[in-house]
Amino acid sequence: MSSEWPFVEVEQACELIVDCVNKTAPIVPEKTPYRMIRTTNIRNGRVSLEGCRYVDESTFKKWTRRANLQFGDVVLTREAPIGEVGFVTEPKNLFLGQRLMQYRANPDFLVPRFLLYAFLSPSLQYQFGSHEGSGSVVSHICVGDCFKFKIPLPPLLVQTEIAETLGALDDRIALLRETNTTLEAIAQALFKSWFVDFDPVHAKQEGREPEGMDAVTTALFPDSFEESELGLIPTGWQTGTLANLATLNPESWTAKRHPATIAYIDLANAKDNEISAIIDYSFNEAPSRARRALRDGDTIVGTVRPGNRSFAFIHTFGTNLTASTGFAVLRPCKDIDTEFVYLAATQESNIEHLAHVADGGAYPAVRPEVVVATPCVLPIETIMKKFHEVTAPLLESITENQKRSKTLVNLRDTLLPRLISGQLRLPEAEALVEEAVA
Repeated sequence: MSSEWPFVEVEQACELIVDCVNKTAPIVPEKTPYRMIRTTNIRNGRVSLEGCRYVDESTFKKWTRRANLQFGDVVLTREAPIGEVGFVTEPKNLFLGQRLMQYRANPDFLVPRFLLYAFLSPSLQYQFGSHEGSGSVVSHICVGDCFKFKIPLPPLLVQTEIAETLGALDDRIALLRETNTTLEAIAQALFKSWFVDFDPVHAKQEGREPEGMDAVTTALFPDSFEESELGLIPTGWQTGTLANLATLNPESWTAKRHPATIAYIDLANAKDNEISAIIDYSFNEAPSRARRALRDGDTIVGTVRPGNRSFAFIHTFGTNLTASTGFAVLRPCKDIDTEFVYLAATQESNIEHLAHVADGGAYPAVRPEVVVATPCVLPIETIMKKFHEVTAPLLESITENQKRSKTLVNLRDTLLPRLISGQLRLPEAEALVEEAVA
């Protein structure tokens, strides 16, 4: 099947290939309609708009003289890192920063999403690496080579079917991730309402019923405030830190006490409560930083460059789970404290605080003790128990969606090279996908 497919240089199948302006665009501090994508925004076939830099209109026009982005364009990073690929879905007022290549499929020869999957295939990833040049500071792909990569070119109908088959998996993965983003936002909003803004107490003080709260839960909250070290807090509550509710780094593997194998989470593989990879090692071959033993209910917060948001909630991930010593591990003292500890440690204001106080030059970091010293209110036990009852299902759903997403990612990564090479017939692949997304 694959022997019938010709291989062509990518420039023969694209109507546009652009090397983006290779100098730094002047950014502005305030948000504008014009956003710049950098190499860090390109990952795993997606173009993330998180952390975009903003520019003014004149800069946007100058940097897009060669070409504007369109839906379906494929973006390739040729440096720092090499070979990451993304598919453009929201092109309005978006432009590419330096060290990025922009590809636009010629519709007479190439389906855009097929180009994406071709670039993600092991064959193309190997080509990206083999074209790697040695730079003065970091390795890179030379611009001239970016026109010469060879891609398979099956008939357009076959390209469409392959893109739709793999796309069905990616769409389902994206939906699960979007659902988790919503669930996380709900949990964080509830934490902020109850324990930062004290909305139920304000409502009762003003003679109103708290919004979205039943009478039983409402009755748990006081209707007045009292002074504290943190300012006004609900009457009867106390103040403290996460150290009152959690133990820091409670368990570590040692040379004498360790399992034969571990499942390792590195800083790079945890972000915004999503663990992208867990790597199995024999203990003797594991990285030296693989020492923090984890249990269900633990919260891990990255202490190196905390602004990177390397944090996650641990729930039913398996045995011998082990985190890098670059994480602070918070283990709740009581089950009912579990969700409070996670949400307090990872609320936006706290992550920003940790990023602000981090020091250390090239690798700014905070001591784990700084994480557990996060100030917080200490509500009465009945309220903590109710919060646990309300938020535990949210975090459990997030974990289940993550597991489902990982299963789909593994299936996609298995099917992708076989479909792109023609080694797997489409009906077989479509049946596997239908079963997986059902």
